[in-house]
Amino acid sequence: MNHILIVEDEYKIARFISLELQHEGYKTTIIADGREALDDMLENDYDLIVLDVMLPSLNGIEVLRRLRQSKDTPVIILTARDQIVDKVNGLDIGANDYMTKPFAIEELLARIRVNIKKNNAQYVLGGLTVDVKSHQVRYNDTPIELTKKEFDLLVFLLSNRNKVITREQALDVVW
Repeated sequence: MNHILIVEDEYKIARFISLELQHEGYKTTIIADGREALDDMLENDYDLIVLDVMLPSLNGIEVLRRLRQSKDTPVIILTARDQIVDKVNGLDIGANDYMTKPFAIEELLARIRVNIKKNNAQYVLGGLTVDVKSHQVRYNDTPIELTKKEFDLLVFLLSNRNKVITREQALDVVW
């Protein structure tokens, strides 16, 4: 069962999302404070995080920035901030997706499914095996150490196998 952390200070929204996710078979945890959420994220492993931006004690962007220093848990920002600059900033800092309020729960559920599926992917090509969740790369059973950017680029290329990828596409997704 996938475990999703909902970081949202508006109780009614958090509860609504939680109930819908539980109905879909997910386990959920709700935290309403940015600093408390960051401590919890660093201490526990979640399959995905739904993160608001405007939070008490530490805003969602700073939570995400600090989280990305040590973890690659998929994060969907869900916020009322709908300016392009906010979206670009959130994605550049490391969000996997960005949605604005008001939102359709069906769309949020679909985005959650896609991000969890991507995070649980495993690619095999010849003697190369890439496990996205554990961030392990092996070639003929020999572990290969890669930087985060190298790993992200490899996963991007493998997930787009047999497609022509432009330099700009790789830069947009990986960098």
